[in-house]
Amino acid sequence: MTYRSIFASDLFRSKVVVVTGGGSGIGRCTAHELAALGAHVVLIGRKLEKLQAVSDEITQDGGAVSTQVCDIRDEEAVRQTVAAVVAAQGRIDGLVNNAGGQYLMPLEAISAKGWDAVLSTNLTGGFLMARECFLQSMTRHGGAIVNIVADIWGSMPGMGHSGAARAGMVSFTETAALEWAARGVRVNAVAPGYIASSGMDKYPPELRPMLREIPQTIPLGRFGNEAEVAAGIVYLLSPAAAFISGSTLRIDGARPQVRMGWPMRVASGQVRERDAIKPFEGFHRATTPEMFSK
Repeated sequence: MTYRSIFASDLFRSKVVVVTGGGSGIGRCTAHELAALGAHVVLIGRKLEKLQAVSDEITQDGGAVSTQVCDIRDEEAVRQTVAAVVAAQGRIDGLVNNAGGQYLMPLEAISAKGWDAVLSTNLTGGFLMARECFLQSMTRHGGAIVNIVADIWGSMPGMGHSGAARAGMVSFTETAALEWAARGVRVNAVAPGYIASSGMDKYPPELRPMLREIPQTIPLGRFGNEAEVAAGIVYLLSPAAAFISGSTLRIDGARPQVRMGWPMRVASGQVRERDAIKPFEGFHRATTPEMFSK
């Protein structure tokens, strides 16, 4: 089996696209789709074994891939990593700023160290990657950047550090789109809602019953999947989005629109089979999060 993308099979032929956090979840899926569409994908992350596992998958599927171990919070490491990619590949045409992470904690319990750690990963690291890709390649060749944020509409109670970082990344996206447009660089963001990916298995076991009930709070009545997010990312990287910059694409099943005073109507199982809203199952190597398999 191969990735069942809706996009043309040679869409990214001869293009080099960097994917941070490419060792799991949405990053892994996006890397697979880009490789299936002809891109040379550069996987970046902190753990070589995770990157190597995804690299092996892409190679087995016939794609072009390489890896770079990097802590995106480290400015000099980012500078050297981007330089190594440019030296090896000649240029960087696209960047998917996907690396991130957070943990559940009420604001009053978050330490300064914990706050800084989440902002460094979800905001500063993304800025550093984008800046270096721009300075070392895109300022000469142009390119497209997609920053992965989150459903921050209504903020993020219980994860205020992540909400602040993601909101900052939305603002950075809009600023960079303006400042870098003259160099032929587009900058957009994708904001996933509740997506059934491996990241869900990182939450404590006691939260799993609550997570399983989340579809009842989503108008479309289900979780999204990794392929649906990857498709949005690929679109924003593609020539079809050549006049889109500074925008944030929400992929969330309309959940932020739920309002008090409006009766909550969740799509039933039969309705969810209608072509307009049924899941897009493009990723041939997708795995069900452990929390849903028990």
